[in-house]
This record gives sequence, C-alpha cells and structure tokens, in this order.
Amino acid sequence: MDFLDDIEDYNAAMDNAYKFVTKRITLDDIFEEADLTGSVNEIYLPFDPVQGDGRDEATLDLLIDHFISIEEYEKCQELQNIKVKFSKEPQD
Repeated sequence: MDFLDDIEDYNAAMDNAYKFVTKRITLDDIFEEADLTGSVNEIYLPFDPVQGDGRDEATLDLLIDHFISIEEYEKCQELQNIKVKFSKEPQD
C-alpha cells in the first residue's frame, strides 16, 4: 500500500463517518456497499460504531477539521450543528 492509497482510505473513512453521523447511511449500508465492492475487510470509520454513533466531541472535531482542510464548509457547518445539539443534551 502506498501513500496515495492511505489518503484515499482516510478520505473514505471521513466520508463514511460524515454520512453515518448525519444519518445519511446506516452501518448496514456501509457493510452492504463493502460487500458489493468486494472490500468487506476494508471498512473504515474513525470510531468504533459498536461503541458509539460518532457524535462524541472528539469524533466531531476530527471530522470538522478534516472537512475544513478540504474546504467542504457546508459539511463543517452541519457537523458543528450536531456538535452543539449533542453538547446541550444531558449525558448518561
């Protein structure tokens, strides 16, 4: 694997996480797509979807920073709105 493959995998992880956090896709959708493309052993997310939904502050900050770096500001705003919403909700 080379550097460009690593960047592609990182970008795929960020895109998957964005879609998952914003409820555009489900974990089942991610697995189905991986199965269709033959990459079932290469599912990338920057968090463990079994442990959480990616709406924690650290994951949201990571996603916001990533989308700022590639100048996708609409995604940044949507993620920031989610961050604000979930920071106001009572935690378990």
